[in-house]
Amino acid sequence: MVKQLTFDLALPPPTFAREDFVVSEGNREALAWIDRWPDWPSPALALSGPPGSGKTHLARIWATQAKAAVLAATDLEGKSVPDLTALAEAHAAILIDHADRASERALFHLYNLMRERRRHLLLVAELPPAHWRIALPDLASRLRAAPAVAVAPPDDELLGSIILKQLGDRQLHAGPGVVQYLVARMERSAETARRVVAALDRRALSERREIDRRLAADVLAELAGGTA
Repeated sequence: MVKQLTFDLALPPPTFAREDFVVSEGNREALAWIDRWPDWPSPALALSGPPGSGKTHLARIWATQAKAAVLAATDLEGKSVPDLTALAEAHAAILIDHADRASERALFHLYNLMRERRRHLLLVAELPPAHWRIALPDLASRLRAAPAVAVAPPDDELLGSIILKQLGDRQLHAGPGVVQYLVARMERSAETARRVVAALDRRALSERREIDRRLAADVLAELAGGTA
């Protein structure tokens, strides 16, 4: 059974760089849609996936490529049509995180404004628009017409690849079976993998220990207890 980990480790924010994104079967289609931009068949693309799946990383890759404004759903609250018009004129591409929580009328007007200007929206949420509770019929019809792509939760292979990449980036060597041990017991997210490797690095250095299963077990217990 996978433990739910809690954290109290001070880490720099993730870079969301393209070279740090690990491609797998579960995210390959979504990455292809990101790379296809600006050749999208609709003004909007809906990108969905559970927490820890890497959808935020993918969305930020697109934001960098498209030089997009990055907005939260709350940023659309109280926006008038002139406000939204100014936003659409200022940005050729806009990313909206937690788009399923955005004001429906604001999102509807912004969609129309971006379509008129042949500009693009990336709508990020845990679920695709078909599962959003949309009361505004015109918005629902527009989002139904937009392509939607999902990112799957990370599987064992992807988590292992992320851990190995994190170890390699830090020039660390893990003993036999360490990666498999971690994958079987850690919370299943890319961010958890990053924190686990950071903790391994810190403890291996401070305690002058090899990165073996015993250290891996100590790190998982540390993270599960929220101690640093």
